[in-house]
Order: sequence, then C-alpha cells, then structure tokens
Amino acid sequence: MSQKKFLNSIDKIIKGCVAGNIKYQEMLYKQLSGKMFAVCLRYSKDYTEAEDILQEGFIKVFEKINQFKFKGSFEGWVRRIIVNTALDKYRKQNILQTVDDISKYSEDFNYDDVISKITSNDLLKFIHELTPKYKVVFISYAIEGYSHKEISDMLGISVGTSKSNLSRARQILQDKINKYYTDEGKIKLLK
Repeated sequence: MSQKKFLNSIDKIIKGCVAGNIKYQEMLYKQLSGKMFAVCLRYSKDYTEAEDILQEGFIKVFEKINQFKFKGSFEGWVRRIIVNTALDKYRKQNILQTVDDISKYSEDFNYDDVISKITSNDLLKFIHELTPKYKVVFISYAIEGYSHKEISDMLGISVGTSKSNLSRARQILQDKINKYYTDEGKIKLLK
C-alpha cells in the first residue's frame, strides 16, 4: 500500500473510531496491536501482564482518540499512551522505589565492548530480569529514547533518581553479561 493510501486509510479509521464504530476500532486494533504488544512486553514481567497493559492501553486510546489532532504520528501518539499505561501500572503497584545515592554507582564502563559481544536475545533476557524500577528507567531511556527529565515526570521521581536507576541497571546488566559469558565458557568482558 502506498504511503498516501495508508495515510488516507488511517485517517478514515481514526474518524470511524471517533464516531464509535466498532468495525473501525477492530481495524485499528488489528493494525497496531502487534507493534504495541512488543512495547508492552518490554515493560512487563510476563506475557499475561503485557496482554493486560495492551488491553488497558487500547481502552484509553479509544476513550481519548477524539483528542488526536492529526498532527504528528498517530502511531507515536498510541505508543505514548501504551507506555504511559505501563508506567501507571508500575506506579499503582508501588514498586518504584527511590534511590538517592547517585555516587554509589559508577557509569564508567565501556558499553560498546559489552554490546558488541552479546546476542540481542541474551540482552533482552537480561533486561527482562531487571527489577521493575530499574527495568522501567532503562527501557524508557535506552530503548524508548526518553530523557531523564521526561522519565522523572512520568514516574514521579527526581532526575537524579532516574540517572541513578539507569546507572544501577547498567551495572546489573554488565554483571549479568560478565557472569553469563564467563559461566558459558565464552568471552570474559572487560571490567
């Protein structure tokens, strides 16, 4: 489908959703649910939780779709709602704890060496094993591209706490990677 046809199609689907037409809601869900589920998996502890986030997120999308101004990417707008839904879930569960001592954690290791020696599946597994407070900040910053200021606003934590949690997540990931590659008889990464 050409880009112009796709844009006309998505505009038509959005307008149908605004009108409350279930057929168009189903079309929108089918078109975006796969990509949005991948986002949900990054923020969840398991498949079931990701499904819950996806469902809650799409309910919010349909409730707020009349607020979309047809400026910018609609998919980006939906993604933002899905990410915020995931973050809300963590806030409600009260599992984000403040880490105030930034000096306790160091950011001076070479991430390029680490990343070049690990498979993406291994890295995703290690990220998924992080505690929620570290995983949410790491994914938001390193994968989703949010700034520490945006993360602090979304999570209700300080910028310093965001930086500290990111630093701690990186340290934990490096430790897991070093242990895995040493235990598996693979390569020992620089420490």
